[in-house]
Amino acid sequence: MEPVEKTTRWSLSDLLPEPVQQGLEETFSKLEQALVEFEATRPLLTEEITWQDFNVVLQKLEAVSLLKSRLEAYADLAFAEDTQNQAVLNLRDRVDQVLTDAGNRALFLEMWFKERSDETIKNLTAHSGDKRYFLETMTRFKPFTLTELEERMINLKDVNGIDALVHLYEIFTNQFSFKLGINGQLETLTRDQLASYFSSPSAEMREKAYQELYRVFIENSTVLAQMYIHRVRDWHTEGLELRGFASPISARNVANDLPDEVVSTLLDVCRRNASIFQRYFKMKAQWLGLTKLRRYDIYAPLTPSEKKFDYVVARQMVMGSYRAFSPEIAKLAQRVFDENHLDSQIRAGKRGGAFCYTVIPELTPWVLVNFDGSARDIATLAHELGHAIHSMLASHHSVLTQQPALPLAETASVFAEMQLTDQLLKQEDDPAVRRDLLLNALDDAYITVMRQAYFTIFERAAHSMINDNCTLDELTEHYLQSLKEQFGDAVEVSDEFKWEWLAIPHLYHSPFYTYAYSFGQLLVLALYQQYRMEGKAFIPRYLKILSYGGSESPAKILEEAGLDVTSAAFWQGGFDVIQNMIAELEKLA
Repeated sequence: MEPVEKTTRWSLSDLLPEPVQQGLEETFSKLEQALVEFEATRPLLTEEITWQDFNVVLQKLEAVSLLKSRLEAYADLAFAEDTQNQAVLNLRDRVDQVLTDAGNRALFLEMWFKERSDETIKNLTAHSGDKRYFLETMTRFKPFTLTELEERMINLKDVNGIDALVHLYEIFTNQFSFKLGINGQLETLTRDQLASYFSSPSAEMREKAYQELYRVFIENSTVLAQMYIHRVRDWHTEGLELRGFASPISARNVANDLPDEVVSTLLDVCRRNASIFQRYFKMKAQWLGLTKLRRYDIYAPLTPSEKKFDYVVARQMVMGSYRAFSPEIAKLAQRVFDENHLDSQIRAGKRGGAFCYTVIPELTPWVLVNFDGSARDIATLAHELGHAIHSMLASHHSVLTQQPALPLAETASVFAEMQLTDQLLKQEDDPAVRRDLLLNALDDAYITVMRQAYFTIFERAAHSMINDNCTLDELTEHYLQSLKEQFGDAVEVSDEFKWEWLAIPHLYHSPFYTYAYSFGQLLVLALYQQYRMEGKAFIPRYLKILSYGGSESPAKILEEAGLDVTSAAFWQGGFDVIQNMIAELEKLA
């Protein structure tokens, strides 16, 4: 494969200027001073505290949070840049220890606040300005909070316990290399490079790429499964036995400020609509001349050759779609490029996948992608820049309230992908090209809605099974049956896919995270329908939704936009949009 030219490697100098070691030591020193000043406010925390004094305490907490965020971001981003760098691994361990200590020293405010009477909490919250929702979030966790000593012990345990185990999963899996025969030669590939062949025009290459992925993961399945089992047991022990959450997923739902019933409704509606994508996969099989799709084939292109895009061209396409929607949005996206905060290269040791990392309000977020020239890579670039735009629109908030709650975190990113597709469709009259664009959009909708929902559905069962002492074989068999339910009679699922869950980092990093993608995609479908009906008049309302960041509850933000996430009909409306996309595709057949 020819390399794609002009990809970039980010700079972290805006976090810590050169020489880095000196900058680190200075930041550690500043953090210590900020902690001392924050701890000095402890005598103010009495029943008679005025809201003016309480705001002084919060300002001292903000100062600590700003410095903690800088240190954590540098350690995380340097690690993502090269997961095998020993100096970076040592630095990350040191930062983890320092941040755990800082968190424990700052814990007294949260513990004190949660112990106050409802009247005191109401008064202090009402006068906290931009930090109101931060305090409401603390209050939401009040029933699940232990004593200060117990909370400190958990934090100390986690840094060298479950958090370290998750770091090991990252280190372990990011060093995997894969072998694939390409043009008569056996090539060594990263996971992201291998993944580009999942959408190869060649059915044989697609099959070989998947088989090679799972060959490596199966070889390491005993270790990876043990990591997952201990992740699940730790989640259960802390969340249910110590804190008293109603179920494993409830811990995530409380953090997301969503009732369990809303999430159950979302997942139930996704499950009931699996037939929509089954219909799509049957249609795709006909276009490919197949009796039935195999799981290897679900991302297969219809064109005989896979077009590769230069990085510069991809960037122009993404920025063009942003400018067509809103010059203000485009200007924000441009900052990521101008400040060299984007890492798009593929290289050994670099973390796979893609993400956007928000640090503090005053800094432009950092974006990581692994750009290999595919059409999907262009959509990924638009997606991650959407996250950055979301953060920048909320940068007028406190560091405590800038980042949106998880259910809204995918709003700008998924909207950006739909913008890109719509813009490209407007520029195309060729039915074959329009068909391919719609196919890509539907593939992405499947990935974001149904695939992610079924990960969470599997997690609900896996957490229960593991705590009932199931065997690894039982777990993998259950995953295979979950896949077969998802695909029905539309897709043939071969046996090695039962190991797929081992290769999903979110299941290790953030249990029950993935339903946020389904939430975000279906939400954006509703918002995008409003945009299509209203045109430019919709844009100020959309920007207002993004500008809230994490300063308000998801329910209130969406209620203001006229959306009722408690209703099954709302979620069904998102699937109705997907059905309309499939109907439009059928017209192009």
